[in-house]
This record gives sequence, C-alpha cells and structure tokens, in this order.
Amino acid sequence: MKDETKYDDLYRLRHSAAHLMAQAVGELFPGVKYAIGPPIEDGFYYDFELPCPIREEDLERIEEKMREIAARDLPIQREVLSREEAIELEKRLDQPYKLELIRDIPENEEISFYRQGDWVDLCRGPHVESTGKLKHFKLLHTAGAYWRGNEKNKMLTRIYGTIWPTEEELKDYLQRLEEAKKRDHRVLGRELGLFMFSHEVGPGLPLWLPKGAVLRETLMEFMKAEQTRRGYLPVVTPHIGNARLYERSGHLQTYHSKMFPLMRGEEEDETYVLKPMNCPHHIMIYASELRSYRDLPLRLAEFGTVYRYEQSGELTGLLRVRGFTQDDSHLFVTPEQLKEEFKGVVDLMLYTLRRLGLEEYRVRIGVRDPKDDKYIGSDENWEAAQRAIIEAVQDLGMDYEIAEGDAAFYGPKLDLMVRDALRREWQMGTVQVDYNLPERFELEYVGEDGQRHRPIMIHRAPFGSLERMVGLLLEHYAGAFPFWLAPQQVTIIPIADRHLEYAQRVRAYLQEAGFRVEIDSRNEKMGKRIRDAEVQKVPIMLICGDRDVAAQTVSIRKHGEGDLGARSIEATIAYLKELQES
Repeated sequence: MKDETKYDDLYRLRHSAAHLMAQAVGELFPGVKYAIGPPIEDGFYYDFELPCPIREEDLERIEEKMREIAARDLPIQREVLSREEAIELEKRLDQPYKLELIRDIPENEEISFYRQGDWVDLCRGPHVESTGKLKHFKLLHTAGAYWRGNEKNKMLTRIYGTIWPTEEELKDYLQRLEEAKKRDHRVLGRELGLFMFSHEVGPGLPLWLPKGAVLRETLMEFMKAEQTRRGYLPVVTPHIGNARLYERSGHLQTYHSKMFPLMRGEEEDETYVLKPMNCPHHIMIYASELRSYRDLPLRLAEFGTVYRYEQSGELTGLLRVRGFTQDDSHLFVTPEQLKEEFKGVVDLMLYTLRRLGLEEYRVRIGVRDPKDDKYIGSDENWEAAQRAIIEAVQDLGMDYEIAEGDAAFYGPKLDLMVRDALRREWQMGTVQVDYNLPERFELEYVGEDGQRHRPIMIHRAPFGSLERMVGLLLEHYAGAFPFWLAPQQVTIIPIADRHLEYAQRVRAYLQEAGFRVEIDSRNEKMGKRIRDAEVQKVPIMLICGDRDVAAQTVSIRKHGEGDLGARSIEATIAYLKELQES
C-alpha cells in the first residue's frame, strides 16, 4: 500500500490558494457569500454567491488582487472556537452557507477557522504559513455549481484556479491545458465524423455516426474475442426492468436520484424502470436454474446499455452522458475461487490497457465509510469482501491506495486510475466484490458436500463504458488512433480517373484481407486529397498512378511520417498486417 499523506505540500499550497482567491473576491465584491473552496487535482476552486454576475474578464482583476494580498505576506493562523462562538461569528459575518456547514459538524469535533489579516474562514486546514508563500498561480475559468451538488439548491458561481511550486511547473501545466483544448474529444468527434448530440433527441444521449459506430464495434469485437478466450458467456438483457427487481436489489432505495422516473402503462399493474445497472438482470439469469459447484465460476458478459439521470450541468460530451453502454460482466464464484477469479479480472483489465496504449495507472481500492448508512449488508460480508480485494492486489505485487467511502453501495471495488498522454487522470476499469446481492436474491449453488451454499459475485467492466473510453482515447491520441483501432484504416487516392479501376481492385484485395478501406476519387487535386486524409487522421494512404498500375504497386504514405515508397500489393498487405498486430 502506498504510504501517502493527504495533506502533502501541494495540498496545503492549493488549499491556501483557494482561501487567497476567496479573500480577493471578498475585497472586490462586498457582500459575497462564501460556500466551499477545496483543493482538487491540479488546482483549486471556490464556490460563491455573488451580489452581481461575474464575467471571465473579472478573473484578471481577482488575480491581481490575489497578488496584492500575497505580497502583504499575511500570516495564516488557525483558531478553534466553541460551537456557540462559531455560530455567532458567521451570523455577524452574514454567511449562511458556513452556518449550515457548522450545523453538520459532529458535536465531538473541533470547529476551526483560519485567519489571514482581517479575513477569516471556517476550515479544517491545513494551510501554508503565510500568503507570501503563494506565488505561481493562475485563475482559469468560471462555472455554475449547485450548493452541495443538489439541483434543488441555489446555483452558485464556481471559480477554478491552479497553483504550482515553481513558475516552470505552472507554465508546463498551462501548456498542457492548451494542448488539451486541441484534443477536446467533442471537437475531434465532430471533425472526424464520429458522433453527435441533438437537442431534439435529448442532452446526454449521443448519436453514433458511421465512423464512430465502426470504432465502437472494433472495441466491442476486441473485448468479445478476449472474453471468449477467457471463458465468458454472452448474454443479452432488456433496457427496462420491473421496479420490484430494483427494489429488491436496493438500487431503487439507494440510487433513485440517478434513475429516470418510473414508468407505468395505462393498462399495466406493473411499474418499470430504465435500467441504471445490468446486475439484477444477470442475477435473474443465474437464478433461472439451480447451479452446481461444477458450474462455477459462471462468467456472464454483456455490452449492456444503461440509463442514468445525470444533472444537465454535469453532462460533458461522451465523458458524462445519460445513456451509455458498459462492457459489463458478472462472475458467480465459490469462496475458494474468489481470489483467483478476481486476479484474472485484474489481468484482463491490465491487458486491455496495454492493448489500448494506456500504460500508466495507479490502483485505488474503494471501501465503505462506516459512518455512512447508504451501504447494504452485514459488517462480516464487507470485511470479507474488502480483505479479498486487498489480499489479491498484494498477491499481484501492486501498489494501491485506500479510498474510504468510495465503495459501491453493495460492495468494495478496485478502480484503475489511468494517465493519458497529457498526464491527466481518468477513472477507467472497475471490479467489485459483492457478498450482498447474492444474499438479497437468495442465490445458491449445490456444493461438493451436497449442501446449498451462497455464491459470491464479482462485477467488472474493463472499459467502464464505451462512451467514456472513446472520449479518453480520442483525447489521448488526439484523434490519430492506432492502426488496428482507426475507423478508416486506409485511403486509396487514384491520381487520375484512369487509375480508378486499379484503385478499386486494390481496395477489393485489402477488404478481403480484413482492412477498412475507402477510395477518395473526388474531382480535387491530389495534394488536397492527401491533406484531407491527414486532417482526418487516416493512418495509411495508398497513391495509385501510371507507374503503380504498370508495376502493380501502390505508393504508401503514413500519417505524420509521409512517403514510405512503393510496394507490391502483397507486400503492402503484409505491412498492414504488421501494423494491425503491433
């Protein structure tokens, strides 16, 4: 397990920068109401209720005021107040959000404030010693944010910023942000003709265009082939289910805020839900017959589409949608099989990341928060499930971090946190151990002793979802996918109309060999057609001219590398197969 403290130097720096920004906003906008301002990955933010709308151009004024306060080198001092003193202070300062936070602090916890000059804020800390330590920062953008993430609450103004220990690190980060804008999967998806969104269809519901559909199918075929090799069995389940099924699973009680409204037909006595998860459907398949220990492990796999009612303000291209397809699977195992099956799932997840060119990751184990009442099942089941995950990861020799409160409501989980080409982190691939749903559904198998026993479930999704995975890969590769994954692998460009028939024969040979090939025979100059193929990030271009027809060759151009020379059709197919397998 990694020995990392949450409150490292960078955490303190960013936490303090959030306070610095809040003080600056208060001096520039008298009457501001403060909400929360935590450090986050690569920066910080603070939520405000402002007396007037804030514009992006106001960020420069706030940033300048922050530099002025930093130059004062104000000591940042911790103060502990009694509950009565804290309430009195926030009432005097007219800070209703802070009063609400104070009411939520347990009676036995200290209530601490941090003061810098005349400005004071309710905060657990920790912070740097003085505002003079805060030097290399930049405010980035604003956004709307509901108080406490609840759309029934007031919409606040959130200001994001970043801060780094050195000027060089700040410049490097800002350059990466600029590069990220160029790689925005929403822009690339439109430019490359992969997917679209329509207000008429509804927000958060992507429409896959032909090239995007090919990309999806390629990913699905890869995973299906690998799952078959590893003993998974395909199943298909409907997009809706009886509400009673989801009441029994616990989703209706613990996950209702993320579910679409219940449906009931005029002549129906039953209520239905758009499924937010595939698990209850797979459980019903398991329960359709009495299983023997000889049938286990039973690995059921489905590319199942699910629906979750995400808030409209949180929808982000393919990364946060309302309808998405999971590479979902549920393994039903005996206690003796649990650890090895779990390790087999982790092996599949790591193999998937390697094949996709995502080599850098960290392991996060989500366990329950014992103070939270959202979790179902007994303490014994939770302890057994958490112990199984930790022991399996230790057997694999992997470093890991524990994230308390990050478990699913029915069981602990392991997430792979993947870094992309810009060193941004994505949560991709998850596997969960579940003692509780088999118990709720009274699942059984007949053991070697002839007695009935309870199986254990493993939930897993190496991609997470096809939508999120495509979004990640688009930004990771800036749209220039590896050859095996590219929706269009080859463009054939005949120089003149007289070369079109030969180009069509070449295409037939390549398609028969299994490649995705198009011919660009538009009435455009060859240079423009080459440039267009480069813009579309097609991996390989094959140019056909008089010499190629005579010699039965094609001239190969590779995206980003240029001319590779002429080769025979047989040699070209061999070269493409090498690319496909690499």
